Amino acid sequence: MFESLRGHFLIAGCRLKDRNFFKTAVLIVEHSPEGAMGLVINRPSSVSVANALSGHLDLPDTEELVYVGGPVEPAALFILHNAANLDPGEAAVLSSIYVGSSADIFEEVVRSAIADSDIRFRIYSGCAGWGPGQLEGELARGDWMTLKATEDAIFCEDPYQVWDQLLARVYATHRLLPHVTENPELN
Repeated sequence: MFESLRGHFLIAGCRLKDRNFFKTAVLIVEHSPEGAMGLVINRPSSVSVANALSGHLDLPDTEELVYVGGPVEPAALFILHNAANLDPGEAAVLSSIYVGSSADIFEEVVRSAIADSDIRFRIYSGCAGWGPGQLEGELARGDWMTLKATEDAIFCEDPYQVWDQLLARVYATHRLLPHVTENPELN
């Protein structure tokens, strides 16, 4: 029986050495028997959002960076955002996170975020993709661990810590032994 991982993180296992996914956390935004699509959430690029969208939108230069969403279609841009009212046709990836790829949604979300600090977004170039059965094979091989996605990890202030934090959550939920104590003599 098929179980969709939409709205879950894939956390790269320690033995996964593919340079595209080494120490990554991928948010699965689509998953069906026909395949899966996700966005790597912890790989900021050196390109600013204002620079990336300069030919399309006139935006103030902020510290927002475009993230490398994956090796598939690197010229395609995607946006993850929490503005449900701005993208009513899109189904939520998780309770409060939406993915958009149209120019209208990009402009609406980015401009609204400038005026409203409650609106959060991240822009990704490229995505990760799997054909039918491919992701399931990688999961069976132990390349990935899964965890229900959270908004705080998606919009984490320090994306370089996300993989470690999510890996710690996975280990905590699958713990066989009690927590490590600072003084092992007390065991």
